[in-house]
Amino acid sequence: MDYSKLLEELFEIMLHEGASDIHFSSGKHPTIRIHGTLVPIKSKAEFNSEDTQSLVKELVSESDFEKFEERNEIDFAYDYKDKARFRGNAFFQQDVAGVALRLIPGQVKTIEELGLPPILKDFTRKKQGFFLTVGPIGQGKSTTLASMIDLINSERAEHILTIEDPVEFVFEPKRSIINQRQVGVDTASFHEALMSAFRQDVNVIMVGEMRGSNTMGAAVTAAETGHLVYSTLHTNDASQTIDRIIGSFSAEQQNQVRSQLSSSLTAILSQRLIPKIGGGMVPAVELLINNNAVSNLIRENRVHEIQSVIETGLEQGMISMNRSLAELVRSGLISLENAQRHSTDQRGLLNLIS
Repeated sequence: MDYSKLLEELFEIMLHEGASDIHFSSGKHPTIRIHGTLVPIKSKAEFNSEDTQSLVKELVSESDFEKFEERNEIDFAYDYKDKARFRGNAFFQQDVAGVALRLIPGQVKTIEELGLPPILKDFTRKKQGFFLTVGPIGQGKSTTLASMIDLINSERAEHILTIEDPVEFVFEPKRSIINQRQVGVDTASFHEALMSAFRQDVNVIMVGEMRGSNTMGAAVTAAETGHLVYSTLHTNDASQTIDRIIGSFSAEQQNQVRSQLSSSLTAILSQRLIPKIGGGMVPAVELLINNNAVSNLIRENRVHEIQSVIETGLEQGMISMNRSLAELVRSGLISLENAQRHSTDQRGLLNLIS
């Protein structure tokens, strides 16, 4: 079988159907995700173990395929002509290879085009601080950060460094200098790249994912020492994010980290992609902005009270998830059923809508 031609055909189907992901699994038809739903491509035969192994070979370099066989999994990026870029993960399950690929749009969309709150622009115009985008996998966190980084790139001359695994959006330098480092290729780890950044005259740092206390500690320190730092975490909301960061350190270190985070944090954006009525996806968000009240709650280990600050902080630009969902329902963009599905307080949601 010509696997190169097969990939080309599958990627063209993805682009035509507006799919976000594609999966290759033995015993299954190739399967794409459209507006959150998995759809098998039944015009293509089911894959066997030889097919999935051969597709991995087609997608990664020879040296990366050797790493894949040694480690049983590998992250990678793949460029399809000039049409698309993919973030991929190849893995073994029951001794058979599988692949998941996420489509990365060729053009970085603006905050407006993504349907995100305009107040996010304020957090691109700061000189230092720590901004986090959080949520489950596949909720558009990387896309949001890319739009913010590209806004900085468009508006002012800075040295921007991204540290990713793998590099996702490839930025075209505009007013800024942009260097993009891939973990495992250009640097040994997120932590080592962050430590090197202190010697590289960097203004803005984007860390693709916060992995481990070493990376978290270095990112918080970078924000404290005059850098504007962006990153992501797989957490559900602002309170859980703060608890996750502090909890990753030893008990002896936690008070110091609370103090650092209380002063360096600028905001935490939690987001979910909700199916739109008529097709497509739209983000619903929770936005915590660090003010004196929030800073005190972090420092005093009263993180559980932060949710009430968000709910009463509308005038300062804060957004609760329920308020965001209610606005999407009222504007006719999403159904009440989907809003309820993503709300942790359905009664409060109904009160906001009625």
